[in-house]
Amino acid sequence: MISLLGLIGALALLIYLTIRGMNLLIAAPLTAMIIALTGGLSLMPSGTQNHDFIHSYMSGFTSFISSWFFMFLLGALFGKLMEDSGCADSLARWIVSKLGIHNAALAVVAVCAVLTYGGVSVFVVAFSAYSIALSLFKQANLPRRFIPAVMAFGSVTFTMTSAGSPEIQNWIPIKYLGTSPYAGWQVSLIVAVFMALFGYLWMQRMLRKAVANGEHFQAREGDPVIEDKALPNPMIAALPIFAVLVVTYLGHNAFAQYALILALLSGCLTAWLLNTRYISNISMTVGSGTTGSLLAIGNTAAVVGFGSVAKMSPAFAGAVNYLTAMPGNELVGAAVAVSAIAAMTGSASGGQSIALPLLAPHYLDSGVNPDALHRVIAISSGALDSLPQNGYVVTTIRSICGETHQDAYGPVAALTVIIPLIGTAIAVALFQWFG
Repeated sequence: MISLLGLIGALALLIYLTIRGMNLLIAAPLTAMIIALTGGLSLMPSGTQNHDFIHSYMSGFTSFISSWFFMFLLGALFGKLMEDSGCADSLARWIVSKLGIHNAALAVVAVCAVLTYGGVSVFVVAFSAYSIALSLFKQANLPRRFIPAVMAFGSVTFTMTSAGSPEIQNWIPIKYLGTSPYAGWQVSLIVAVFMALFGYLWMQRMLRKAVANGEHFQAREGDPVIEDKALPNPMIAALPIFAVLVVTYLGHNAFAQYALILALLSGCLTAWLLNTRYISNISMTVGSGTTGSLLAIGNTAAVVGFGSVAKMSPAFAGAVNYLTAMPGNELVGAAVAVSAIAAMTGSASGGQSIALPLLAPHYLDSGVNPDALHRVIAISSGALDSLPQNGYVVTTIRSICGETHQDAYGPVAALTVIIPLIGTAIAVALFQWFG
């Protein structure tokens, strides 16, 4: 009981401290220590045992950096090169000329959706799309605190967990269920269309309300000021993004997520070589991008470390066993289990990876349709994972967009928590209806 109270209390405290703006490099290990103390884990290493707070926290922290460092570094550099070269402004102006300035938010969603469904990691999409989003919001005079929500909506809702998506959240179930990335595509298509349309309408309503209340775009020191400069041709400006998508597609099967390293490197080189005359100080661009990547990956790794300690808690194991053994409808049980575990670990892929080895054999033996199970688990994993302490949420709001949770998280929660929860319910209902 003490372990369970410690786990719930630590998670609640981390969410509270995150919303209040506390430095995550302090807040995450501090709250993880509560889990260790209430769960009977020693704080210091003892002998050859690694079941202690320091080893557990740092294993999660360092493993994330080891796996994602080059993607974060090159993603940040790519975004900064797109910004400083004027490619972002050029693309933004072209989009506005085609869609109209009143569709600026829709354009950001579309850019993020194309990148995500093209196989670019959602973390990297945030780096890549931010400069375009900033330029579009500035031209449309929209409050910039909505940029994280708009980018997240295009990245982690109707694209990330849909049939055919190359994102890891759609591929993890294949290993355990013997399905394909297109599992349950008919239901997935219906759910994706619903999430896209309903989310877009809600997003527009929130933006109109904010503008009616007097909110508008506020420039900040350090924002790119390139409106008076010559800009690259929009076709040239789009080539770096095209290079990222093409290399990702060609290298995905051979290198999995590491194809992103080659893809982002090709994007960076394309942006630099084609636009050298537009970049006034390449050293400053590289330095700024590098610094930004370190802050982003450090914040995210801090939260991953918290999840690693949480998984060592006796209460976590008990909660997982309870959730995966829930009686009643199997699809509902799977959705609840994956969502809850994703919330505790702050990770959609983490929720799947922990729940599936336990759920898959039992449900498959019970005759549950593996395609239906695949799609419900994928969609549900992308709901409660977007709580305030989620690594992607923290990185996007704080490190990339420079916002606070108090200002920006409300719209994020509406579009990336509530919308996917409704989508999960629709998916379960449709699979039940169609048998």
